[in-house]
Formats: sequence, C-alpha cells, structure tokens
Amino acid sequence: MPRNVTALNATQVKQAKPQEREYNLADGKGLALRIKPNGSKLWLFNYTRPFTTRRSNIGIGSYPDVSLSEAREAREAFRKLLAKDIDPKEHKDKERDKATLATESTFKKVAQQWFTIHASKVSEGTLKNIKRSFDNDVFPLVGNVPIAQLTAPKAIEVLNVIIGRNSHEIARKVARRMNSVMTYAVNAGIVHHNPLIGIKELIPSTKVKHQPTISPDELPELMKALRYSQAKIITRCLIEFQLHTMVRPGEAAEAKWSEIDFKESIWAIPADRMKMDRPHLVPLTPQVLELLELIKPLSFHREYIFPSHIDPKKPANKQSANKALRDMGFRGRLVAHGMRALASTTLNEEGFDHDVIEAALAHKDENEVRAAYNRAQYLERRRSMMEWWSIRIVKSV
Repeated sequence: MPRNVTALNATQVKQAKPQEREYNLADGKGLALRIKPNGSKLWLFNYTRPFTTRRSNIGIGSYPDVSLSEAREAREAFRKLLAKDIDPKEHKDKERDKATLATESTFKKVAQQWFTIHASKVSEGTLKNIKRSFDNDVFPLVGNVPIAQLTAPKAIEVLNVIIGRNSHEIARKVARRMNSVMTYAVNAGIVHHNPLIGIKELIPSTKVKHQPTISPDELPELMKALRYSQAKIITRCLIEFQLHTMVRPGEAAEAKWSEIDFKESIWAIPADRMKMDRPHLVPLTPQVLELLELIKPLSFHREYIFPSHIDPKKPANKQSANKALRDMGFRGRLVAHGMRALASTTLNEEGFDHDVIEAALAHKDENEVRAAYNRAQYLERRRSMMEWWSIRIVKSV
C-alpha cells in the first residue's frame, strides 16, 4: 500500500534548504519538490507508465516560477491523463512537437505543400496562375505568419488590398484558395481549426457592368466586317468560334484540341478554366465543326486551337479579338464579351427557354439542385437552340 504523505505547505516549500545531496519533499499523489545542492528547486511528478510497471518522472517547472498550487494543478492534469491510459510525458512531447510544427509552419510553407497536392487537380497553366496570385497578393502580407496564428482579420487585409484595385472576382478566388490551404492544414493535423471559413462573404458585391454589344439587327454588319477584316485568320476564326459557342473570351482563346470530341460533337471545358469553377459542355454545331476543319491545317499539330502568333506554344491573347473588333469599326459598340449578350438577346427575342439560354452561357444558378438538373437535362435542347443560332449567324452574311 502507498504510504500516507502529509501535504506540503507554502512555507515548507519556501524555506527548504539545500543539502550535500539532492533530496525530495513529497506532496503526495506523485508530486514532489526536488532540492538540489546548488539551491535550485524543481517540481517533479512520479508515476507508473500505462501498460507497464516502469516508473518515470516528468518535470513540471522550477520553484518559485511554478508555485505549489500550480504544481498541484499540473499533477491533477497528469492524473486525469493516466486515468485514460495516456502517458503524460508522451502527451507533453506530442503537444510540444505540435506547437513547434505550428510555429515553424508558415502560411507560405503550408501553401506550397497545398500546391503540390492541388497540381493533380488543375492544369499546369491554372497552377501557375494560382502561384502567381499568391506570390503577388498573399505571401507579401501573410506568407511568414505561422499558419496557426493566421486569423480572419489578417486574411481580410489581403482581400482588402485586392478589392482596392476593384478586382472583386479575383478577391473571391483568393479567399477561396486561402480557405483551401487552411482546410488542408486542418486535415494534415497542422492546425486544429480553419478560421477563414466564410471570409468570402465579406467581399462586397459589385454591380454588373454590361459590356458594349450590338443589337440582333446589326449582326449582318458584324459578319460582313469579319469577312473583309485584315485581322489574322486565327483571330477571325477565334471571333467566329466564340460567337457560335457563346463562351467567354478567355475560354475560347484557351480552347485545346484535346477538349474537342469530334465523334460526339462536344467541347468539354474543364472546371479550372471556367469562371464558376465547374466543367461546361458546349454542343458543337455543323458550322462550328466546319470552322474547326478550316483551322486544323494551321494548328491541329499544336496544343491550342487558336495559338498565339508570337509564341505558338501558348494560346492566343484574349484581347486580340477586342483589338480586331476595334479595327473593324466597332470601338465603343462591341467587345468580345458582348457577343454573349448579342446571342442571349437574339435567342430570348426568338422565344427560346430562358433557362436553356442561361445554361448555354454557363451562368450560375443559385439553386444547386436545379442547376445540376439543368446541366443534365438541357444538353440536347441546347444543341437544337445553338444549331438555330449558328444558322442565324451564317444566313446573316
């Protein structure tokens, strides 16, 4: 049986004198004060390690830095761990290692680990854009902050700088990506929780800025100007391709031959190139397929359908279409993005289902369930609608 030990009092602890040899003053339940010949005093907790008969000591701290009452609090915490068969020393070492990892794991280091994981989910070009965004907008402000100490207010400082440039959409993407890094850190056991959940909601909404466009009645003028344009053939084909497919300028300019399914007459745009970060299928009409056959001799041996004339290994600059439209006399009247509005207006006036038009434009449906249904059900209806639109374009010449 364990011997009864009279608990220490503050006076005994304070007045304990050193001797030739170190000795212990027991407080009971494993707690003792060790007095060394040099006069230093150290609190120790002696216990039997779980699942063994081995005895072990764990230091609590020196007196008077750690008072008698504080030492007793530590002892009770250790005893609670032992009641759960947890070794206090191992637990303390793990907590120390975790704290060290959290301190040494800066946001930049963890983000670089996330880049490696994320590389398998996005294209090489998209990953480069993400890294460039972090290098320019994120790391200068929070890169050296230990990830465990990164707070929502600090992250919002990053977003506010971007918002100050009126780049609200970029701010939303950065918020989403910073949140993904934090989620990775939680899953990797680097931090306990993600404080950045929901920071995207603090980015103010912006009024939709309508891009310059022409009316449906002016479509023949556009097609005539395109036919006689002095723009490079790749640029002319890019404009016509975007007009038929109703996609955004960047999505058209970065189109790859590998994304085209000639057998099914489908263009599958991956999520990482879409504004809403979800894949988009575009039915290809006979007129678009004919256009692609025209381009094949020019670029089928390359990655991009519309390669840059400066570096054919890269896609065409999405601003090249805008420059060509200005040169064709549409300055202030029409930009490449405005061709989507031209298609939308024409199709709505013709009486096509608004939801089908919105699905073709890859606009976001706030109702996720309905959005999933629409994407599944509307493909053939979109094909019929876009065939009508392609015929309308061709007949307007």
